[in-house]
Amino acid sequence: EVQLVESGGGMVQPGGSLRLSCAASGFTFSRYDMSWFRQAPGKEREFVATILWSGGRTDYATSVKGRFTISRDNAKNTVYLQMNSLKPEDTAVYYCNARVAGRDYWGQGTQVTVSS
Repeated sequence: EVQLVESGGGMVQPGGSLRLSCAASGFTFSRYDMSWFRQAPGKEREFVATILWSGGRTDYATSVKGRFTISRDNAKNTVYLQMNSLKPEDTAVYYCNARVAGRDYWGQGTQVTVSS
């Protein structure tokens, strides 16, 4: 059974940093691209960042490029999202995503709140 468990969310002031983690199990993690999405209140879920199975390529939403960094540790079956220079508009529930055998899997999400 595919399981994705996010952690690391919380409340931070504008300009602050957080590091999210997503622990994966139930599939061969090192063979699959991994992504982060987020959903703000009243808005649709949106793409944040993605990383190739090997870690050799990453891609970001324009709104987070230069501030967020996605990485992975295939030995630990974990993907990370380092978020710097956080803004109030980054407030959302952040979800880890894996597409395995043509099906999307999601974690339960972790809340990130950026507020002074």
